[in-house]
Amino acid sequence: MTTAAAPVYIIDDDASVRDAVGRLVRSAGWKVETFASAQDFLASPWADVPSCLILDVRLPGLSGLDLQQRLATSSARISIVFLTGHGDIPTSVQAIKAGAVEFLTKPYADGDLIAAIEQGLALAEIGQSAEWMDVLRKATQVASTETTVLLAGESGTGKEVVARFIHRASPRRAGPFVGINCAALPDHLLESELFGYERGAFTGAQQPKPGQIELASNGVLFLDEVTEMSPAAQAKLLRVLQEREFQRLGATRLLKANVRVIAATNRDLRDAVGRGAFREDLYYRLQVFDIRLPPLRERTRDIPILVEVFLRDIGRSIGRPPAELTEDATDVLLKYSWPGNVRELRNVLERAAILCDDGPITPRHVSLHFEPIAPSSGPTADLRTSERRAIEQALRETDGNKAKTARRLGLTRTQLYVRLRKYDIETPPAIS
Repeated sequence: MTTAAAPVYIIDDDASVRDAVGRLVRSAGWKVETFASAQDFLASPWADVPSCLILDVRLPGLSGLDLQQRLATSSARISIVFLTGHGDIPTSVQAIKAGAVEFLTKPYADGDLIAAIEQGLALAEIGQSAEWMDVLRKATQVASTETTVLLAGESGTGKEVVARFIHRASPRRAGPFVGINCAALPDHLLESELFGYERGAFTGAQQPKPGQIELASNGVLFLDEVTEMSPAAQAKLLRVLQEREFQRLGATRLLKANVRVIAATNRDLRDAVGRGAFREDLYYRLQVFDIRLPPLRERTRDIPILVEVFLRDIGRSIGRPPAELTEDATDVLLKYSWPGNVRELRNVLERAAILCDDGPITPRHVSLHFEPIAPSSGPTADLRTSERRAIEQALRETDGNKAKTARRLGLTRTQLYVRLRKYDIETPPAIS
């Protein structure tokens, strides 16, 4: 998600390149500042907002790679896209490993450059903590391959955001991104949605229908909450990953599966394998390249960045200028454990932005469901206890209404049901 206010900086010692790239970037709605050297750029003031730098490798004085290293040690929220006429594989590998969003060579396709800028600005808005940058570094490294990726992390940590980032940075970026939540559908519906069906495959199948695998052809298939798949669906997915082929329900012929699979889970897959709830062979197929997404409580440095971005977007959606937080309100957000992670943060801010009525957001506008917890020697147990208390309190406040409870906690209804079972929470009947 980008904004017209986001600046894009261009550093190239060729004036014609600066002019051409500048025109393209302005036509896409961004502000542009151009520089002939890295020294000129460093001597200029930068806006304290997420930004993107289009950078040549060979520059007079300080090189592009040297500037990248210098910016990496600063607090600047700048994503880097290299655009050069002197690209080679070792240089591009060095730049990407150091955190560059993209490494493009001249001549370049306008669409590729615009996509890289959009990606860079989106990443600068998501966070700059070491924990989050490690996620993005791994995602960047695997994006250019066809490797299956497993994203593991709590609900609301941004697994779909990372999956879309990998898609946009991959050779399949021109293809579709198709996502399916495996926990949101009953077993029989999940199989028909995933693999498609022929006419007469089951009662009510009046016409053939392609599944999500077919719809994702030449693109990426994102399987969220993959641990919720039935054993039958797991076996069929294994065939897709091993043989790159599948059958529609009720069909006799095989179809080719030209998709890249990115799976996500909020559970411990090894534990599921040990309990016999998940196939071991499928686990190893999915876990070729795994990326753990840290919960928000482990990257609190990103909370102010996320707050700024969310309040700006919320302001636009409700037709108001972005709300500001008082120092006390910011302190409350930083001390909270965020069991619902980034999704819960956005929901809390949206409610607060409405309640503050054009004034600053104070602690009384911030609706959290239990007291912040202090660090202890048993963080996992504490967080589970806190999450259970948060759910129980939200259920009491909504008179047992599960839909309202899920919205308050920043969860989907399916995720709420999973937690109710996990903590064996009995719910009171909802009051209509």
